Amino acid sequence: MNWLKTVVGLLFCVYSFNLVAAQGKLLATPGVSQIEGSAGGGIVPWAQLAGYASDEEFAINGFCSRADVTDYQLDVCGAQVNLFNRVELSYAQQNFDVPALDTQIEQSITAAKVRLYGDIVYSQWPQLSLGVQYKSLDDGTVATLVGAQETSGTDIYLAASKLHLGAIAGYNWFWNITTRYSDANQLGLLGFGGKDANKELLFEGSTAVFLSRDIAVGIEYRQKSNNLGLGEQDWQDLFVAWMPNKHVSVTAAWLGLGSIAGAKDQAGWYLSVTGYW
Repeated sequence: MNWLKTVVGLLFCVYSFNLVAAQGKLLATPGVSQIEGSAGGGIVPWAQLAGYASDEEFAINGFCSRADVTDYQLDVCGAQVNLFNRVELSYAQQNFDVPALDTQIEQSITAAKVRLYGDIVYSQWPQLSLGVQYKSLDDGTVATLVGAQETSGTDIYLAASKLHLGAIAGYNWFWNITTRYSDANQLGLLGFGGKDANKELLFEGSTAVFLSRDIAVGIEYRQKSNNLGLGEQDWQDLFVAWMPNKHVSVTAAWLGLGSIAGAKDQAGWYLSVTGYW
């Protein structure tokens, strides 16, 4: 219920500040909000920066997301700032419910992303961005019990994104490739590292087709490491994103997350709402 109230309040604020929203980009080109707070898809950060700010504007966005799978539930809310289409700053608070243990794991993520080159539409080559996400558990008890070495850590990633107009039977086609350097266990919710575990390069990818100017259907894949020996598996999703205007986006998805903390076959749904100023 608190999550629903937050979303309703977010939508109210979006339309209240309708006149001051940044308008410098094409509809849907910022992507949506990723569960670690960065602009992108649901589970993968993309090269785009959050919001519709052009080189002469700034944008402020807010979002809330929920993922509900077989044995767990994750709620995320956060905010994003786009400074002149060059720098993205974001903050996200994750609340991970574990009903079987009657406990909740909380993690904060402070992140930044810098656009290094290009534009997903107008440049010949893909847009490139470099991002960093600093993650910290509020209470690392569970992470320590399962064998994590640290209760905070930093992910670094490089993302490349491109939107091809009319590329597939007249429909717009989008793709993104992200390479992440990380030792996070389940995004960091189970800490960082493990016995004899080091940071490694991980692959992430997304692709989508726009069925209309405001509706996209796509898939995502995220490679995961298995530092704790608990059978952590790669993630994938199938999503539909609706962006009716430059003030709000809604994303729904099916999630396939594999094994989480020894619990197998974690699948379910995902819903996210972002408001853009």
